[in-house]
Amino acid sequence: MSWLRKAKVADDAAAEVEEVAEAVADGETEAAPGAGTTGPFDEADAPAGGRRIDLGSLRLPVVPNLAVRMEVDRKSGRPVAVTLNHEGSTMQLQAFAAPRTLGVWDDVRAELAGQATANGGTAKEIEGRFGTELAAELPAKTADGKQGKRRVRFIGVDGPRWFLRGVIGGKAATDKAAAKLLEDVFAGAVVVRGSAAHPPRELLPLTLPGARPAATEASQGDPLALLRRGPEITEVR
Repeated sequence: MSWLRKAKVADDAAAEVEEVAEAVADGETEAAPGAGTTGPFDEADAPAGGRRIDLGSLRLPVVPNLAVRMEVDRKSGRPVAVTLNHEGSTMQLQAFAAPRTLGVWDDVRAELAGQATANGGTAKEIEGRFGTELAAELPAKTADGKQGKRRVRFIGVDGPRWFLRGVIGGKAATDKAAAKLLEDVFAGAVVVRGSAAHPPRELLPLTLPGARPAATEASQGDPLALLRRGPEITEVR
């Protein structure tokens, strides 16, 4: 992507950010749709009402005081994840293609647990709002450069030919009250699978607000590299 195209995308994203910010200030937004329901939703079953940010394969509820950041692959320039921030808590979201008849969350959860323990961390399955999830402690550097642990929760839902995964960190990883808003956003998310062919576990394409998705999407790499961060491109509050 040329710098001219990047500038155009940034301008479009900025316009969307301003529009959403004005809606929040004017009180036009609602509580996260899906809160207390059985979401997240497929595009075909998405409930009416509530305003959402269109990010390509994901449409997320607009919630006041929730920062939304896009993470971008440094080599391709393509968005690869959405990270939400709220009062010391974070949630990274990605949607993947899945087989027509089988879900992938059980297998992915087992692989994540193996990866965590192989890297010197711990992982255990627990029951949460969306069924079985994974609570893990992962090796991480502390603010003073020492070796420490980072607590996270991996949540996942299998949908029709897609899989939505969230990684919850910060205060919400251990505090149910702090996690509620992020879980409400996860429940209110709409996954847009589309009709294009995608191998199982391929990342479904994300776009910046106002940007047009690429005509052809290549595989986005290892879906288990869940905590790798890229540059933060745009932010919505």
